Formats: sequence, structure tokens, C-alpha cells
Amino acid sequence: MVQKYQSPVRVYKHPFELIMAAYERRFPTCPLIPMFVDSDTVNEFKSEDGAVHIIERRCKLDIDAPRLLKKIAGVDYVYFVQKNSLNSRERTLHIEAHNETFSNRVIIHEHCCYTVHPENEDWTCFEQSASLDIKSFFGFESTVEKIAMKQYTSNIKKGKEIIEYYLRQLEEEGITFVPRWTPPPIASSSETSSSCKKQAASSAAVVSDAAQAEGLGGEALSSPGGPPEPAAGTPEDKLDADYIKRYLGDLTPLQESCLIRLRQWLQETHKGKIPKDEHILRFLRARDFNIDKAREIMCQSLTWRKQHQVDYILDTWSPPQVLQDYYAGGWHHHDKDGRPLYVLRLGQMDTKGLVRALGEEALLRYVLSINEEGLRRCEENTKVFGRPISSWTCLVDLEGLNMRHLWRPGVKALLRIIEVVEANYPETLGRLLILRAPRVFPVLWTLVSPFIDDNTRRKFLIYAGNDYQGPGGLLDYIDKEIIPDFLSGECMILIQIVDASSVITWDFDVCKGDIVFNIYHSKRSPQPPKKDSLGAHSITSPGGNNVQLIDRVWQPGRDYSMVESPLICKEGESVQGSHVTRWPGFYILQWKFHSMPACAATNLPRVDDVLASLQVSSHKCKVMYYTEVIGSEDFRGSMTSLESSHSGFSQLSAATTSSSQSHCGSMVSR
Repeated sequence: MVQKYQSPVRVYKHPFELIMAAYERRFPTCPLIPMFVDSDTVNEFKSEDGAVHIIERRCKLDIDAPRLLKKIAGVDYVYFVQKNSLNSRERTLHIEAHNETFSNRVIIHEHCCYTVHPENEDWTCFEQSASLDIKSFFGFESTVEKIAMKQYTSNIKKGKEIIEYYLRQLEEEGITFVPRWTPPPIASSSETSSSCKKQAASSAAVVSDAAQAEGLGGEALSSPGGPPEPAAGTPEDKLDADYIKRYLGDLTPLQESCLIRLRQWLQETHKGKIPKDEHILRFLRARDFNIDKAREIMCQSLTWRKQHQVDYILDTWSPPQVLQDYYAGGWHHHDKDGRPLYVLRLGQMDTKGLVRALGEEALLRYVLSINEEGLRRCEENTKVFGRPISSWTCLVDLEGLNMRHLWRPGVKALLRIIEVVEANYPETLGRLLILRAPRVFPVLWTLVSPFIDDNTRRKFLIYAGNDYQGPGGLLDYIDKEIIPDFLSGECMILIQIVDASSVITWDFDVCKGDIVFNIYHSKRSPQPPKKDSLGAHSITSPGGNNVQLIDRVWQPGRDYSMVESPLICKEGESVQGSHVTRWPGFYILQWKFHSMPACAATNLPRVDDVLASLQVSSHKCKVMYYTEVIGSEDFRGSMTSLESSHSGFSQLSAATTSSSQSHCGSMVSR
């Protein structure tokens, strides 16, 4: 089997002529490449005007191979023939190399090219391609292939490092600029015609004369075993090495090659939209960078996406209202690695009712829209955090899961969803946190685990009861500030105010537990409790303004201040209110679990507190809220009760026990 390699475009931010000066210092030998023992010049040609310089070398390599294999092969060193064709006029260097040793058993071809960057003439691009075809080698074909690939990839990694080493060496010697080639001056007008003819004839004969010197005509390079030359194209057609590292991650040379070759194959053969680079990479990772296997499953997925119009699902499909009301899941900020975080409360969902009301297809389509949204969020987080983020984290809360969730049609729908997602969204799940797994969970796991890929299963972390609160639990993966309130976390909203006279309004229901509601003001935007300067980024709110975070190092009074007195709200109450802002900046709305003290009359705890402590659930409180920011003029026009620039909180009757009995007006301070 022929092994092929294609590099990305590597960019040197130095002029072509300076790169050539550094490159020439690699010969006759290079101490940075231990296997490169020596080289001899066997043929050299230079055109009369000095624009074209062709040189052939015979290179001696000491391959790092087992001594026994060298003894069987009867060689200590391996020889390669390398031909460098430098065209100073065009500012290009083409390098062709092939093996001389064992050429009847092993065929190795390599082509490298240095060119001027298409968008910046003071930068230099480098591309490399190679092929290896082992026909026979004393029964050690597989061993030789592994040794050859290992040696080759190690040298690829050193390539840019070596050029940069010699660039530094030139700089130490005071050489930071090498002038471009210029044509020699013309002697006289009478000699111009004959001189030009001679120069043209000389240039035309350069390549053929030099190639014939050692019988290395174009036939050797165009043979079926030779590597394809790096295809010419626009920068958009090729992948830059810096782009790969920034947006796709640290890949080995062979992984880069697999990505480039599969991407190029799609551009040449696939009609229509091709997947983005990060998604192509996911398919390769799912098949351990086996191009043939990755190509097969990706083509199946592309066909499936076209049939079901998945590319347009976020723009053309809206989930039924039933799903919006009763599907207990949603995107919620990001984990500590910057991955988008999706929270699903499976135990609180009426799966039987949803399947009966909507059917399997609607549920599947909704899950597909969630996955498409996840891909979009990964792209956005990659830009925000400045590092590649290609997967998301899913937090599944199983509190409330029981046998009713194992209803057969519901399990059947779940298995189909898993099958479709596994086939079309490989390597998108970075981590799955399963919390509060009940006793019935092993039954569900036995049903679904056979349909989950082994690589995916290794990303599962399962916690029973309240184990997620201990060491190695949720805090290892998610910042405390964004842990959902039903998992004993806090919830805050940050709103940026530009106009000092704006009005913040709120309307929230306390569904469970007692809470304390606060409003704070800060002149500066909160920053994350980590080194990443963009860690506070949140993309969970449709408006894009909200961030759920207060920096741990902030101090009240210095970094932020309270603008309203705390309001204690009881379970079942509904609260509406408003606040007229006095200063521009950031206003933080906070809901926090309120721990009730013992009764004032006695030291005995309240009956309600005792009953609450006996509940199996660790769900402390739940709030459903809505906030809006409007201009003060608009607010005064619609709320005649606003008589001053400072409004108070909603005042609730002490007898209020449900939202239907609560007051809805705002108390205005005078």
C-alpha cells in the first residue's frame, strides 16, 4: 500500500531571499538532523544571468533502524538523490528527492516548494508532499514502513525549527537582509538583441540540460509512484499551519496530512457544501485518522444531511410550543475548559407525554437542532477563548428518574436518537456528567450502552446521590458561579447600562424554596476567576448581553455596591418590580438560596424546615424569571405610578402563599 503525505502551508514571516540564505546553511550536513550524515554535490548548473541555479546532491543518511535489519539488508547507510531548482527571477525553489538505495524494493519520492506568500511579498510559504511504496523487503515490509514513517515525521517537525535556527544565526552575524536578484546591466544597444536571444535559449535549456546530466528527466517525477506536486491555488483553497494550530489544535504531521488530503478530495469530488475543517477533523478522529473509513462515514453523513435539510434546520425550523414548554434542557454558559455546557434534567421530563404528543420524529429533529446549535457555539467559543474548542459538555440530572421513564416507545425513541447522533456528530461530546443517578439507572444503562461508541463511553462520569458535591465532583469541571441553582448553585444576571436613566424591570416566580433577591452595581465588567481574560463570556442569553458571574476577588464597596435592600421571597410568591438606574455601568441581579433561621418565639425548628430536610431531593430552590431594560421615558409613559427616579421592590402581602395572590405593583419611595 502506498503511503502519502501532504503538508499544510507553513509560513515564514521573512523574505524569500533570506529564507534561501538560511536554507543553504543546511549543507553539506546539518547538526540539527542527526541522521543527515553528509552530502556531496554531483551536478550543478547556473544560468548566465544568475537567475536559475540547479544543484544535485547525493545525501548520506544514517537511518535509526534495528541493527539486525541493517545486517539483513547489508547496508549501514541509505543514500538519496536531491535536486534543488532555484529560480531567483520567479522567487521559487523546487526540491525533488528520491531514494537511490533499494530503489528496486522501496520507492520514495518527495517534493518541496518554497514560494512567495500570495498576499505579502515579504513572507515565504513552504509546502511538502511525499509518497512511500514498499514493494518487498525481505519479509520486513511492515517494520520498514513504520521506521520510514517515524523518521520522516520526526524530520518534518524539525523543518521549520531548523530554518528559524539558521535565521537567528544569520541575525547574530549581522545579516538581516538579502537583496533580490536583478538582471545584469545591458552592455550596449547593438548587443541587446543577440544577448536576449542567448539568454532566452540558455534559460530554456537549463532544466533539460541539468536533468539529462544524471538521467533525471521529467519522466521520473511524473511516474505513478511519484507524489503529487503541491497544487497551486488561492489561500482559501489551502490550510495554513498556523490556522490549524489556532483553530483545530495541535496535530501530528500525519494527522495534518490526513485532514488536508480528505479536505482536498471533498473539494474535488463532492458537489455542494462541504463540512467545515473542524467537522472533517471530527470524522477523522472518530476513525483514528484512517482516511478511507472516515471518508465512508462522512459521505454517508453528507447524504443524510442533504436528505433531511439539516444545514438549514436552525434557520427554517422552529420547535413546537410543547417542546419549548416541557423539554427540560438548555444551553448554560461553558465549563472550565471553555466547552459549551448543555444541561438536561431528564428525570424531570415527562418523556411518555412528549413522545405521545409529538412523536419520535419531532423529538429527533429537536435533538438535531440542539447539536447544530452546539457546533455553532463551539465555533464562537473558539474565537472567544483563543484556543480550539470542538466539543461540548453535557450535564444530565437524573433526579426523579424512575420506571415510568423506561416506557418502551420512549426507550425506542432514545435509542434512535443516540444512533443518529453517533453517526452524524462524532467526537462532539467532550464530557458527559451524569448526576444523582438513582437505583433504576443501571437498567437504563444496560439498554442504551451497546449503542454508544467506546470512545464516547470513556467520556462519561457518573455520580450517585450527592457524590457530585465532593472531591472529583462538579466543581472540578464547572465554575461555582455557573452551577445551576437546582444543584445548589447561585444564579446571577449581569446587565450593561449605557443610559444612566434606564429602567430595569423584573418578573419572577419562586417555584421552590425561599430565596434572597439582590441588585448590585459595578463600574467595570466582571472578569472570570481564572487566567483567561475572556472566561466571563456567555452565549446563553438570546440578547448576548447577559453574563452569570461575579469575580471571586471582588470586594463589596470597592468593586461593586448594593443599590437595593435585599428582598426575601417565599416559595410560591410572584414578584414584579423595577429599578431606575442612577449611573451607567453593570447591574447585577442575584437570586440566592435563603436559609431560614429558627423560629423567633422558640429555639425549635419550624415544621416546614423539618419536612424540607427529610426530602430526598437536594434541589433547594427554583426560580423562573424575566427581565427587561427600557428607557425611562417609555417607562414613565406606561407606568403612571413611577413618581420619582428611585423605585423600590415589589411589596408582597405577608399572607401571600401563591402567585395568584401576590401583588404586582411597584412600591415607589418618596
